[in-house]
Amino acid sequence: MSTKLKPQAISTEKAPAAIGPYSQAIKLGGLLFTSGQIPLDASGQLVEGGIEEQTHQVFRNLEAVLAEGGASFSDVVKATVFLKDMNHFAAVNGIYASYFGEHKPARSAVEVARLPKDVFVEIEVIASTDVE
Repeated sequence: MSTKLKPQAISTEKAPAAIGPYSQAIKLGGLLFTSGQIPLDASGQLVEGGIEEQTHQVFRNLEAVLAEGGASFSDVVKATVFLKDMNHFAAVNGIYASYFGEHKPARSAVEVARLPKDVFVEIEVIASTDVE
């Protein structure tokens, strides 16, 4: 007889609350799936500045959600980067590399027509966690 795994919603006040009917992340077995993070601070305010400031805020949010789910950037196995303008790719790539260091998870990067709140970048990740 097989046992179906039950998804566990992950939530932290150290990242912005979901702005819709979804969770900051879902943990299922040994995997953590984050929702896309945009550059809102923990209070829900859009950060000031350009692509660099926005990308750093997205990574601060991801770091908080990953930590709440029992993971870190070194546990990420897949990242998806959504860009409003592919001309920002080099800037985002440099910041991305600074957070992952030598760890290089699988990744997709795509330009999209529009992102929530008209931000420049949104990133979601899948990470490996300890199985409880």
